[in-house]
Amino acid sequence: MLGFHSIPVTAFEQNATLIWCEQTRQAAWVDPGGSPERLLEAALDRGLELRQVLLTHGHLDHVGGARTLADRAGIPIVGPGEADRFWLEQLPMQARMFGTEEVPSFLPDRWLAEGDQVRVGDQVLDVYECPGHTPGHVILHHAPSRLALVGDVLFAGSIGRTDFPRGNHAELLRSITSKLWPLGDDTRFVPGHGPMSTFGRERQSNPFVSDAVLGSGG
Repeated sequence: MLGFHSIPVTAFEQNATLIWCEQTRQAAWVDPGGSPERLLEAALDRGLELRQVLLTHGHLDHVGGARTLADRAGIPIVGPGEADRFWLEQLPMQARMFGTEEVPSFLPDRWLAEGDQVRVGDQVLDVYECPGHTPGHVILHHAPSRLALVGDVLFAGSIGRTDFPRGNHAELLRSITSKLWPLGDDTRFVPGHGPMSTFGRERQSNPFVSDAVLGSGG
């Protein structure tokens, strides 16, 4: 099965999430936004073999530690979708805008797209394109664990911002209802910030995308 553990990093308390295959002990960091040395140590403390870095989208708070972590561990960076290329190319500008130390631009070793799969040891995660917060945002779903890693698409009680360049509110709502909800009400999700929730709970009570708000059936 798939193990996971989140560590909030950066001033934005972004959930960097370590996922691993219980059988092979191979692992990946999802959205290592900062504190790369701390994240490397956390994987070593669990006796895990880091094999890749996975990115849901190109915002600084999700990718700021990715290049350093990947270089130190000698592993590839996978994701996000190629439509987020401009965010990764503008990482130095993002760092200046948020007043953080400079982060050099980089591109992943592999872009992700709808229908792709990512292997972590013996575990397979399905990739879904979920634009709206950013155009190249992807989410990762591990069907056997009923677990999704959704970046900044959806939060417990909220949804992702769409006021950044190439954000689109209507597109974000479509991503949530057409890509996330079909994964099942009992699916737990790790958001980019804040506590975990389930899709069913958000369909009941989320003030932005509940069934009552959107007028959709249960």
